Amino acid sequence: MRYRLGTIGFSYPEWVGAFYPRDLKAAEYLAFYARYFDCVELDTTFHAVPAIATVQRWAAQVPDDFRFAVKCPRAVTHEGRIDQQISPMLQFLDIMQELGNKLGPVLLQFPPSFRASEVNYLASFFAKLPRAARYAIEFRHDSWLNDQTTALLKEHHVCWAVGDYATPPEPVRVTTDFLFVRWIGIHHRFERLDQEQIDVTDRLRSWKTQFEQAPSGVKEIWGFVNNDYSGYAIGGANRMKKLLGLPASEPKAEDRGELFG
Repeated sequence: MRYRLGTIGFSYPEWVGAFYPRDLKAAEYLAFYARYFDCVELDTTFHAVPAIATVQRWAAQVPDDFRFAVKCPRAVTHEGRIDQQISPMLQFLDIMQELGNKLGPVLLQFPPSFRASEVNYLASFFAKLPRAARYAIEFRHDSWLNDQTTALLKEHHVCWAVGDYATPPEPVRVTTDFLFVRWIGIHHRFERLDQEQIDVTDRLRSWKTQFEQAPSGVKEIWGFVNNDYSGYAIGGANRMKKLLGLPASEPKAEDRGELFG
């Protein structure tokens, strides 16, 4: 089983001093982050499709083994009927191909208003997606929690992504050869984002149990921690790594400028 664990986003000014050295330029954050993690979920792509030069710059700053999970633009998942959004989706994927082999799963996160009554539109959309990329989909309406959805995702080799918010998450549903988990928490509940402020160890242990019980056909598990989960995504991601027996490290105080700040 291969684990890839990281954070949702990397360019947080609140991490300066806690993770990033105080004298590090923002343009150098990604390269520094990639010294400690082998993947990141890009949330910025949800808000706007990046320029090709930006994507090329991302790829150039990280080692060959690093992977980017990219979140689909809201123009695809939140604006209009999904089967009519294949053109902007293909344009987005074309730009993301600039990441080369550093492109990880492509995440489609739908709004709570997206319901299972639109399943035929989603099936039409899936049928037109290029098979070269891997896809994960996060539903946020309970109407999707049925066997028909599971069968549809299995047919198109799409991962059923799970978000861990404030309520107990739904069990993982295996629909392809990888899992995709997003540890989100409650948005905007912490005033500071530079240290963990609640203990999420027991909750993460329950995820560890699910991972260990995954069928043998699951080859990779991707997991990304949001700052809102425990107050500091770096700390949460490393906590999960340690529970799984994976190497976890953070910059020493002197490397962050703590002794001289």
